[in-house]
Amino acid sequence: MSQDAVLLWFRQDLRLADNPALYVARQTNGLVIPVYIDDLKAAAEWQAGSADRVWLHGSLSSLQQDLRSLQSELILRQGPTLHKLIELARETGARHIHCNARYEPWAIRQEQALQQALADQGIELVCHRGASLLWEPGTIQTGDRKPYQVFTPFFKKCLQSPPELDVIPRPKTLKAPAQWPKSLAVEELNLLPRLHWHRDMQAFWQPGEAQAQRLLNEFIQTKQDAYSDARNIPSIDGTSRLSPYLSHGEISPRQIWQAVAEDGRRSGTSFLREIVWREFAYHVLYHFPHTTDQALKAKFNQLPWTMRQDWFERWIQGQTGYPVVDAGMRQLWRIGWMHNRVRMIVGSFLTKDLLIGWQDGARWFWDTLLDADLAQNSLNWQWVAGCGADAQPFFRIFNPVTQGQKFDPDGRYVRQWVPELAQMPAKYIHAPWTAPDSVLRQAGIQLGNTYPEPMVDHGTARNQALKIYKQLPVSI
Repeated sequence: MSQDAVLLWFRQDLRLADNPALYVARQTNGLVIPVYIDDLKAAAEWQAGSADRVWLHGSLSSLQQDLRSLQSELILRQGPTLHKLIELARETGARHIHCNARYEPWAIRQEQALQQALADQGIELVCHRGASLLWEPGTIQTGDRKPYQVFTPFFKKCLQSPPELDVIPRPKTLKAPAQWPKSLAVEELNLLPRLHWHRDMQAFWQPGEAQAQRLLNEFIQTKQDAYSDARNIPSIDGTSRLSPYLSHGEISPRQIWQAVAEDGRRSGTSFLREIVWREFAYHVLYHFPHTTDQALKAKFNQLPWTMRQDWFERWIQGQTGYPVVDAGMRQLWRIGWMHNRVRMIVGSFLTKDLLIGWQDGARWFWDTLLDADLAQNSLNWQWVAGCGADAQPFFRIFNPVTQGQKFDPDGRYVRQWVPELAQMPAKYIHAPWTAPDSVLRQAGIQLGNTYPEPMVDHGTARNQALKIYKQLPVSI
């Protein structure tokens, strides 16, 4: 193959529009060989979870079709990244590999190691910025040049430094070789589980760049004005549902920001705030890489978390006896996604009612969320546990009953995901143990049989959590 071939290494940027690495690779006027490498060991302990790989199967299939529409191909290989990149470079004669930068601690280490190892082989790895973040880590700092640990001033500083919004258009053609290197089929990567627990996920979601754009347009046209309130109501479709697409790079934050900015309505600010929260998560992870496993606020590492496996199992199975918690955990298992308000409720219940460590909750979410994102997962779990950046105060403990009553007042969300409670009157649906026996009989519920009794008393658990948190030293 020609010496002017270049490799385009797709990572977590599975799209053709607004792809800096693709843009630069095309400018070389050489043959562009798109490649994706499935390296199960690259991320060490943070390799993609089971749900994430289900999405990846669909996403790679979609990207492959999009590339074929440009008379190109997606070359799939599986194995150690360095070995496969060198292998492909030798097969194609490529001396340059273009990719987009990632910002997880393991990915930063990987890029540095690959650049040196490839250089030793006479191959240049060029990592391009601007594909997955609006502001590069380190560019948004406090007045004394320190990283922010509180979101609101970070958000204000971002608004004072508007992002570059020149979205790179989707290419119309890619220069292809006369003969393509060998490639695995998507099915040969074995991304889908042997047991078909993922069928509900596949029925609910459609991965791919085109669907991401459709959801963005739908959100701006029909949901944006009501977003600030609707985003808290789990029974309605009030969110953008773009998080899995952002996580896999099927849409860029710049595309979202530009679309909302061009629409021009003030209601878009509430949604853009969530985009900046994602930026904040990466900012925190970049400056404090230990926060994937350890509390940002060191004193909280001394919390005497317990790991009662039986309690943890009831939590993950949605059998806690608290309907809104159970609904959220069952929604997560069925479709690989959970409403944001409910994520906070179930996270508070695990860490403060059950006193099980946030790391255990984060690991479960990592394996079961289609939108699993290391930066956001770490930040959000530390937020709910009260031990991270901009965390809610440790004494703020969500009451699962009152949260359900406030945000799911008619019980629609609970009825959808906990069908055994479908006939329970709204008055009692978030606390069925308070219902008279006659009401329970009429609803077909036998507490402890058809639906569990509460596994803990929230009031007692809350007091115990407060006692433990207050025993921590003021500072370390």
